[in-house]
Amino acid sequence: MSLIRPAQPHDAAAILRLIHELALFEREPDAVKNTEAELSAHLFGPEPRVHAHVLEQDGEVLGFALWFLTYSTWEGTHGIHLEDLYVRQSARGAGHGKALLSTLAQIAVERGYKRVEWSVLDWNTPAIGFYDSLGAGTMDGWSVRRLEGSALAALGATA
Repeated sequence: MSLIRPAQPHDAAAILRLIHELALFEREPDAVKNTEAELSAHLFGPEPRVHAHVLEQDGEVLGFALWFLTYSTWEGTHGIHLEDLYVRQSARGAGHGKALLSTLAQIAVERGYKRVEWSVLDWNTPAIGFYDSLGAGTMDGWSVRRLEGSALAALGATA
């Protein structure tokens, strides 16, 4: 039997293993710098700013949704940004990804949040089809921008 539940401190190692699997799937196997200690501190420290739910089946964590709050100045309320959604290949096709997203949607509705949003790689057509089947729309006219590395340091130095 499978269960979707909030992540607990003992889940940090399993979540990190799944993060590494996700990086491999996304063709970035060496990109993960996170450690179990850092992940645990961010998820379960005194003031967590990141949250996670896990898919557990027969005592094993097979998937996760890692998320944090956003804020819409126009809506005047928070939303949820889904940073990562991942279900191990062997557990796909059984509705687990939908169950994880449904859990986040339920949290948003219960708390009065107006949206759950995320990014998807443009080549990941199975995920795009899955998200489309749930009614998730594309934000036309928007592109994701990122400031990092030396550009981040250079701009920060001008403050």
